[in-house]
Amino acid sequence: MARVLSHTSIHMNVLITGGAGYIGSACVEYFLNAGHAVTVYDNLSEGHRSAVHPQARFVEADCLDRPAFTQVLQANQIEAVVHFAASALVGESMKQPGRYFHNNTVATHNLLEACVATGIRKFVFSSTCATFGVPETDSLSESHPQKPVNPYGESKLLIERMLPWYRHAHGLNYVGLRYFNAAGATKRFGEHHRIETHLIPNVLKVALHQSPGCDVYGHDYPTPDGTCVRDYIHVEDLAQAHQLALSPEKLGFYNLGNGAGYSVLEVIKTCERLSGRPIAYELKPRRPGDPPRLVASADKAMSELGWKPRYPSLEQIVGTAWDWHQAHPTGYPD
Repeated sequence: MARVLSHTSIHMNVLITGGAGYIGSACVEYFLNAGHAVTVYDNLSEGHRSAVHPQARFVEADCLDRPAFTQVLQANQIEAVVHFAASALVGESMKQPGRYFHNNTVATHNLLEACVATGIRKFVFSSTCATFGVPETDSLSESHPQKPVNPYGESKLLIERMLPWYRHAHGLNYVGLRYFNAAGATKRFGEHHRIETHLIPNVLKVALHQSPGCDVYGHDYPTPDGTCVRDYIHVEDLAQAHQLALSPEKLGFYNLGNGAGYSVLEVIKTCERLSGRPIAYELKPRRPGDPPRLVASADKAMSELGWKPRYPSLEQIVGTAWDWHQAHPTGYPD
């Protein structure tokens, strides 16, 4: 069952699943600074105990454990749930689709049922641009067709389809936030995955002399330099969007990105420039399930949520990541 380790009490009581992970830990910090009480719910399969903010409650338990989750909602008088916890490796999802439907879709169904049973009125869901699949336009708005090309995106889209029905039947209000590529760091929390697949930290490992080089997957895409183009968004800007999504009147799905695309090679060059160190890389074949270009239109989030990124440029994003990795060259101690 659940194991509650520490707590503090302020305004709104928010439970954050996956709050020991990369994006979750930054969001916990942001919420605490905004005056909320936060309970972190994480099984530590991917997160780190030392990434849990000391002012947050911490419960070590799994999202598939509905009795434990229900108990935590009741014991801590939770008013809103922010759901980050998920399996999120595109390549792995192509090889193990069942794991993704189980850990993502089934687990979220458990959480939604527990929220209904305990009277939770707000559910903020961490979705993904992977629900869109291969873009049909240069910039993806919320109205773009959703045709996932990998099980990870499909598992998240199934959840998106559940949320309006839970509101219709049970009055559970929701906001779904579709991220593009999360990156960067706060002064306290940064990116440390046990299996690192994200581009920026892998490139910075080369700058830190922890890796001889990085891999570039695909160099024959229909993009200016042949490598994939992605929209990068600072992790603190993601946290800001979740804070705004907590408002009772906010409802629906929103894309989160900066509206600017950068190729893999452009990211490598930016890391070279900011670190002042050469970055060796090797060109590899394409990975299954990778679209050539993913760039967001975040106009809806800006107009309806009042969201405005504080770190819109790649230089700002990479700069904060480089600062954190230099201060924490081996990541979190656990």
